[in-house]
Amino acid sequence: MKELKLYFKYIRMNFLAGLQYKGWPIMVLHVMIVVISDPIGLIFLFFRFGSIGEWSMERIILIYAMAVTSFGLAETFCRGFDYFPWRMIRSGDFDRVLLRPCSLFIQIAGSYFHIHRISRVFGGICAITWCLLRQGVQPTLLNALTLILAVTGGYFAYTGVFIMTSGIAFFTIQGLDWIYIFTNASYQVTRCPIDFMPKVLRYLFTFFMPMLVVSYYPASAVCGWGESYLKGLLAMPAGLLFLMLSMFIWRIGVRHYKSTGS
Repeated sequence: MKELKLYFKYIRMNFLAGLQYKGWPIMVLHVMIVVISDPIGLIFLFFRFGSIGEWSMERIILIYAMAVTSFGLAETFCRGFDYFPWRMIRSGDFDRVLLRPCSLFIQIAGSYFHIHRISRVFGGICAITWCLLRQGVQPTLLNALTLILAVTGGYFAYTGVFIMTSGIAFFTIQGLDWIYIFTNASYQVTRCPIDFMPKVLRYLFTFFMPMLVVSYYPASAVCGWGESYLKGLLAMPAGLLFLMLSMFIWRIGVRHYKSTGS
């Protein structure tokens, strides 16, 4: 409980610091525009050519929006791990973090909080709501629970990617640009109908990185596309398992850390 209070103190400090920048509303608007404009090409294609078999525009946007919302939560509340390889390993600032008598995870996770990133979450939630209404999904307790657990599981999964990147950086002494395949690129992959997705990508983002487990399967269960609620409810345990694996890699990295100096 004490560590949780410390984390929210970090977030509060960074939040108030962000409000001191007079241009923060423009940054919020900028991220919102990016979220809206990202799938605009896909929307134009559907308007021009119509649905692809059973795949309508609402189906694709729903899966995409669920992935974006989860990614936005991880990017907002665990931003410190995204910056960690570049800001603390090579500079030697991690030495200072090790000397403090509190959790390393809390210190890193709460070290950055950008207020404008929350607009990605807001945009994703609005898109999810619109898609569900367009498809006539009933607002039942089971549907609501499935969606909430899916977004939460997605948050754990994307946070795990950031933590895994930080753990690997202990050995590479720098950030890994290719790791963005599993963050930014992974929620872009959800814009492709799973039936037409290459098997390599489908297996990669299902069994290795559970990005489809936290987006496609819950959406399919709620909207009645053929997947059961059992598969839809796997999002939370899948996200937690991947987060635990990432934490294990992180701890191995911390044990092998050697200062790079300042």
